[in-house]
Amino acid sequence: MAKRDYYEVLGVSKDADAPTIKRAYRKLAKTYHPDVNKEADAEEKFKEVQEAYDVLSDDNKRAAYDRYGHAAFDQSAGGFGGGGFQGGFSGFDDMDLGDIFSSFFGGGGGSTRARSTGPRRGQDRYMQVEIDFMDAINGKTLDLKINYDEQCSHCHGTGAETPNDYTTCSRCNGTGQIKTQQRTAFGTFVNQSVCPDCQGTGKTVKTKCHQCHGSGYTNKNITVELKIPAGIDSHQQLRVAGKGARGSNGGSNGDLYVEIVIKRHPHFVRDGRNILINIPISAPNATLGCEVDVPTPYGEVTLKIPEGTQHGTTLRLKGKGVKDLRSDNYGDELVKIEVKIPTKLSKEEKELYRKIIEKDKKKDSFFDNFKRAFKR
Repeated sequence: MAKRDYYEVLGVSKDADAPTIKRAYRKLAKTYHPDVNKEADAEEKFKEVQEAYDVLSDDNKRAAYDRYGHAAFDQSAGGFGGGGFQGGFSGFDDMDLGDIFSSFFGGGGGSTRARSTGPRRGQDRYMQVEIDFMDAINGKTLDLKINYDEQCSHCHGTGAETPNDYTTCSRCNGTGQIKTQQRTAFGTFVNQSVCPDCQGTGKTVKTKCHQCHGSGYTNKNITVELKIPAGIDSHQQLRVAGKGARGSNGGSNGDLYVEIVIKRHPHFVRDGRNILINIPISAPNATLGCEVDVPTPYGEVTLKIPEGTQHGTTLRLKGKGVKDLRSDNYGDELVKIEVKIPTKLSKEEKELYRKIIEKDKKKDSFFDNFKRAFKR
């Protein structure tokens, strides 16, 4: 089978620079490495990627390839590539497999091992809290019950009775890792795993802390005050420092992030910093105008309904909306007018409406003006 073009193998253009070629190689090598990809053709694809990179990452080899193609490295055809790719992976021989994969992700194996035996901060935790609509508008202090692991006040997370009560682990010599060698078709790989004696700390405890019995932490159920600021919106988060998962090797706890979920209100609807509400009024009040007491999150406010107000008209109550979290500014309350038509009328009310209709017949009604528009 004919070899594929090296640029095609790496998925780069022929004018790609060295960093672009390197990024493409790392991505593909990580994808097709046989220790990660268990597909039947992964090994062949990995070899193909490695071969392409060996040539394109070398300026001299790349120049020869650009001029003569694969013939430049075909020894049987008199190629002058100087040995070419022979199916081996000398660049990987005796390498730490952890170093290979950490380099794929942009880190160095040495720095990973150095960090593993030092103090490590715990992971952050997340939870949801549901609150009432009005509590989100006006703010509230909420008592939040949580369970978490507090760092031991005596040993400060080391698990030892005194700083002199732990020593370097004899099995891993303080690295926190043990290595095993594995020989494969690609060379000799060194696999790393966490030391089972010290659990990756690099130290063993001689005398355990009397307070936490060597665990380094104490499990507690506590109540913390969660201050919910006025104007908070659904799915925003509040941070409770130091109440996340416990750290290791004396590292601090992570943080707790509380996501706020706001219950629906039967009448108010929030739209950003504005609050929407529908207010029903009668047809006579819409026609003649009136004043109504409108509910707001901060109490009732008198609103003037202008004469001739139409159904669906929106009026504004300035400053009666939601407080801005970062300032003392407030949004508005938008009042939508719903003109309600009665379904049951007394004889007297019916007579009044008939008089209005008779009067409308003597002049152009709204419907007459509507029909006239179609006759133009």
